[in-house]
Amino acid sequence: MTDDNVVPLRSGEKPRVRMTAAERRVQLMDIGRRAFAELGYEATTVEEIADRAHVSKPVVYEHFGGKEGLYAVIVDHEVRHLLEKITRALEAPHPREALEQAAEGFLSYIEEHQDGFRILVRDAPVGSSTGALSSVIGDIAADVEGLLAKEFKKRGYSKKIAPVMARALVGMVALTGQWWLDAGKPSRKVVAANLVNLAWNGLKDLDPEPLKNR
Repeated sequence: MTDDNVVPLRSGEKPRVRMTAAERRVQLMDIGRRAFAELGYEATTVEEIADRAHVSKPVVYEHFGGKEGLYAVIVDHEVRHLLEKITRALEAPHPREALEQAAEGFLSYIEEHQDGFRILVRDAPVGSSTGALSSVIGDIAADVEGLLAKEFKKRGYSKKIAPVMARALVGMVALTGQWWLDAGKPSRKVVAANLVNLAWNGLKDLDPEPLKNR
């Protein structure tokens, strides 16, 4: 299958090689990712995406059913990529190493997939739960929660605080990463090291009875 609804060439443009359906789908996803990251969901239109891809609007509808479908596919791809990166990072023999790898993994995703992360931190379409960073944090925190629960049990702490601590740790990294993406400094290694320093030293000296001992 090939695309027939290609927008005619403008004066002076070189002829373009016709793409297969699979190639066109990848191209539209790449263009859509950049557009959503730059303009946001509401300001991005099918016309904008089609114009950047040099195709007619029906091509976008044919592949994704419209802007909503394209957005959903892009977000799903980014979420899966980030979750896979963090899940692999948590498979470490020691909790501190797992924390270090997870923080580094999260920040490396932000650094290497800036458009994808910008989409995740932007507001999702009205009436949709897709794309909100809070939902991504919740998925990652669920994995971290299991790791913390095991460590808390071994060290005599209540496992009930594991959900709280997991979301605090993941939220800390995510919010810092959001700031770091715009600030552009310090380096990823420095940011990750300081996040782990704060998190690990806080966990190491965790008060088992914070309400009683305040």
